[in-house]
Amino acid sequence: MTTPVSLGTWPTPLEAAPRLAARLGLAELWFKRDDLGGLGGGGNKIRKLRYTCAEAVALGAATVITSGGPQSNHARLTAAAAARLGLACVLVLAGPPAQDRHGNLLLDELAGAEIVWSGDRPLAEVVAVEAERRSAYVIPLGGSSPASVQGYVDCGRELRAQVPDIDGAEVVVALASGGMMAGLVRELGAERVIGVDTGAVPDPRATVAGLLGGQVEPAALRIDGSQVGEGYGTVTDAVRAALYATAREEGVFLDPTYTGRAMAALLAGSFPHGDRVVFVHSGGLPGLFGHPEVGDLTPAGPTP
Repeated sequence: MTTPVSLGTWPTPLEAAPRLAARLGLAELWFKRDDLGGLGGGGNKIRKLRYTCAEAVALGAATVITSGGPQSNHARLTAAAAARLGLACVLVLAGPPAQDRHGNLLLDELAGAEIVWSGDRPLAEVVAVEAERRSAYVIPLGGSSPASVQGYVDCGRELRAQVPDIDGAEVVVALASGGMMAGLVRELGAERVIGVDTGAVPDPRATVAGLLGGQVEPAALRIDGSQVGEGYGTVTDAVRAALYATAREEGVFLDPTYTGRAMAALLAGSFPHGDRVVFVHSGGLPGLFGHPEVGDLTPAGPTP
């Protein structure tokens, strides 16, 4: 295994959330604050980039390239990691050029990334063309690969040191490209980790199992699909309510695409769990500023 490059600040904090725990009827609720990873606005992708960027550097690449939506957290942190390591960065973003520079897109530009818009072409096709033209190292969509799964094995080991009797608790994560859940499952066990599907991939169970290389049967994975709504990137009323509840009970801000969905599922009681829960805050706050619709239908009263 390639030695990871030095990105971020570890271990990330573990914080108790007693007010939200009381609301949920939990004995204990903790936030694993991977939004405070210390690079480029924070977020779970830093752990993955430690390994993918290490591969790029080991291969002598001068440029890295990756892809995502206009408000991709992965794209933002790839740009930040490349800047830290002295690499050029190309981001292939979906759709036509954005009319407004805000949220993650503004941060991509601040970090010096070159942005290529895919228009009506498939992202993978544009990445392949641009990567060949520039001899760039390709970091997969969402940063999840068999190598980068190790980043969340590392996180699982941190949790073992931070959470008293971690084997008696359950770990809740947002599930998108699958690497975060896969790494935690590898370290903590499939019975301990619950992934809340965000609608990012068509078959999340197969995606996570594939990243684990057949070590875990897909049927053994605990995946909740209750919060996909109309699809990835859409903002539901349940997610809005989760954002408001978490901010007003604990002063913690979630994002509307990933952590908001995971918290919405927890608040709704969408999956069975015990009375001790670790909620992995995977970051994404800058993306909140790319979703002005979150402010619509503001819940009435001090707490939704």
